[in-house]
Amino acid sequence: MSESDRLVKKLWSYCNLLRDDGLSYQDYLEQLTYLIFLKMADEYARPPYKRNLGVPKGYDWPSLTAKTGAELESHYIQLLLKLGKEKGLL
Repeated sequence: MSESDRLVKKLWSYCNLLRDDGLSYQDYLEQLTYLIFLKMADEYARPPYKRNLGVPKGYDWPSLTAKTGAELESHYIQLLLKLGKEKGLL
């Protein structure tokens, strides 16, 4: 299985999980879009790109991956609120 096939399979598994938790298609598509943006911003911040997309430290992809459970959910909500107030970011 190729890397892209694994990624698609993983995304669909997240979609199924979110749907089973009662989120509508639009709701989980929105959440996945935010997460993909954060992951891509993190990838572009690393070599060979080394771009700064303006995502504040502590509200970035590594800040999400460092947490689990209720702490992750709470941080994710705070992250969205913070990034939503940043001008020109999202």
